[in-house]
Amino acid sequence: MLRRHFVVAPVLAAPVLLLQARAQGLADISDFDAGKGLRTALEKGAVAAVQLLGRPDGFLGNPQVRIPLPRAIQDVSRLLSAFGMRKQLEELEVSMNRAAETAVPMAKNLLVNAVKNISVSDAKRILSGGDTSVTEFFADKTRQPLTGTFLPVVHQATAKVGVVEKYERISQKAQGVGLYRPEDPTVDHYVTRKALDGLYFMIGEEEKKIRRDPVGTGSALLAKVFGGLR
Repeated sequence: MLRRHFVVAPVLAAPVLLLQARAQGLADISDFDAGKGLRTALEKGAVAAVQLLGRPDGFLGNPQVRIPLPRAIQDVSRLLSAFGMRKQLEELEVSMNRAAETAVPMAKNLLVNAVKNISVSDAKRILSGGDTSVTEFFADKTRQPLTGTFLPVVHQATAKVGVVEKYERISQKAQGVGLYRPEDPTVDHYVTRKALDGLYFMIGEEEKKIRRDPVGTGSALLAKVFGGLR
């Protein structure tokens, strides 16, 4: 029993010691620089995410963010395929991803402005969190307002590639067999939710890169702020 305590204690203490070290590293950085560094990292991540996702196969060709069929439709996909709708199901999935790829570039300004408008009174605490703590803070503060502003952008895109018509045709067939209950009010809400999931995920990946190699970003501010966390 004693041996077990000796092994566990250092493991439990490791995260605490890491946070203390990070906090100490930020001690010489002003609140102004910490806040500016946080916003700079988010803006860099948002722009990178838009560039990666807002192009052909940005969603469809990336298994980490590819938008699948809504779960309610997945649950009855085998039955729908038996009704001869396999091709329509495939077309719907492609169309949803194409809609997200089309919508993301139009949302670039929304994302950048949301970053700039964030008030960061506790920037050092956020910066010294985990590998994606900055992104998680951003997502928590912006998901709801961005959903409202992103939704009409997604609607334009889904209309352009015919998502709504495909979705309604398939969902009506699914409802006809009594096995369909949608997760979201509309297909636009579903695509918006999954597109934002993908955006935040890619912003988080960019944050990880910055934390691993702050000097490599080419930004003196990011090197100073994130370098203090190493």
